[in-house]
Amino acid sequence: MKFILLAVGTKMPAWVNTAFNEYQKRMPPHMQLVLHEIEPVRRVSKGTTDKAKELEAKAILEAIPKKAHIIALDERGKMLSSMDLAQRVHDYQQMGSDVVIIIGGPEGLTDEIRQKAHEMISISKLTMPHPLVRVVIAEALYRAYSIDANLPYHRA
Repeated sequence: MKFILLAVGTKMPAWVNTAFNEYQKRMPPHMQLVLHEIEPVRRVSKGTTDKAKELEAKAILEAIPKKAHIIALDERGKMLSSMDLAQRVHDYQQMGSDVVIIIGGPEGLTDEIRQKAHEMISISKLTMPHPLVRVVIAEALYRAYSIDANLPYHRA
């Protein structure tokens, strides 16, 4: 199975790529973490943000593999503890399908993506820059895997 992180945004700072890659390489071969970047649509004026959000949503939807379990990261989503996520990771492995985690653009996700998602998760009540969210998700998935695999990385 794969965790596919669909993220709007390219050209991340070096520290983001370094941190993401560190957790990515820690994931076991049977549970790969794959990053798929979606090119952001340029916003030239206030009136173009809705159109940009729609175009990004179209690109996101086209990038989702068939039969994947879809998770939308959204401020209205459910907050999980590391132990909750570990249980979900265990359950996702049992499902046998890939899991897609979506990070939207600056204006967030469209209603269409939220409705298509099998679940919505919030990683914090704080607003975070999207590059940081990539790192947080990569670390959280590795932590969840390590809990489920009974590795010493997570200490309660």
